[in-house]
Amino acid sequence: MKLSVYRDSSVFEELKAEWNELLHHSTSDVIFCTWEWQSTWWDVYRAGELFIVTCRTDDGQLVGIASWFIEVKDGERVVRTIGCVDVTDYVDIIAHPDHVSEVGALFAGVLAEHRLSYDRINLCNIPEASPTLKILPERLKELGFNVEVVFQEVCPVINLPTDWESYLGMLDKKQRHEVRRKVRKAESEAEVGWYIVDSTHNLDEEITRFLSLMRASHPEKALFLDNPKNLAFFQRLAPMTFQCGWLKLSFLVINGVPSATYFDFDYNNRALVYNSGLLPDETGNLSAGIVLLAYNIRHAIESHKTVFDFLRGNEIYKYRMGGHDTTVYKLKAQ
Repeated sequence: MKLSVYRDSSVFEELKAEWNELLHHSTSDVIFCTWEWQSTWWDVYRAGELFIVTCRTDDGQLVGIASWFIEVKDGERVVRTIGCVDVTDYVDIIAHPDHVSEVGALFAGVLAEHRLSYDRINLCNIPEASPTLKILPERLKELGFNVEVVFQEVCPVINLPTDWESYLGMLDKKQRHEVRRKVRKAESEAEVGWYIVDSTHNLDEEITRFLSLMRASHPEKALFLDNPKNLAFFQRLAPMTFQCGWLKLSFLVINGVPSATYFDFDYNNRALVYNSGLLPDETGNLSAGIVLLAYNIRHAIESHKTVFDFLRGNEIYKYRMGGHDTTVYKLKAQ
């Protein structure tokens, strides 16, 4: 095996042709680990010094990527994964399934070899099923590190059935009644329209509309978008994921007014609920956000998606709509 350590952002262009091919064969095939997401995040945030490690077989096949960087904060140097933590939900080492253990062990060796370059390791958002949570800690301990794998956050998901009525049957009686009642109330008391942005729409206008609704929905979201880097990330992310066919930007229109929106993704046969927006005062009595969410769940079922993933956070609405917890962890070492 041949290991390489990259410190310059030119690595993204160098690996562009191979990155997603490896990802699609790995157990880490999530949108947040794609070349598009990782390179865009780095280009916008540039949150430290790049520390990307690759592993190749002797014949040159790329079999592993550790997409890391070293953040310097309050005088401390910390190894993190590109994307951590606010705008990314799952990240991990990318490894070919035939070389998972070997790649993990070799990457642990690189961390040991470069130990003077940083003070500690803090790798976030590792999914509960990832082999990284077993392989990397074991090898790091063998190399003299103190290692801790800690709970970080829940990611509620719905394992989707094959039809809408079966989905409603998965909910408890009270919530099933509430979903039906809210959809019926909105449709009977107002003129309700719903659409997912496609090639017939003006994407720039739709992105602007989404950002306006996102900002209006909550003061914390408005504050988030006041950060120029966060705003730039969304403005870069939307057209990029749309071009790849991953973006599912939906709107609920009430009496001619776009009143609720979801910025979701369709990736690897999963629907991913990434962000949202709402006019809370104007449409609160019609539960516009829940109605749009119900439409999106039904659309995911009709599109034969297997999972509806609410991503990180334990907001109560996720459980009322049928979500059950999966977990992401932090790997901490020094």
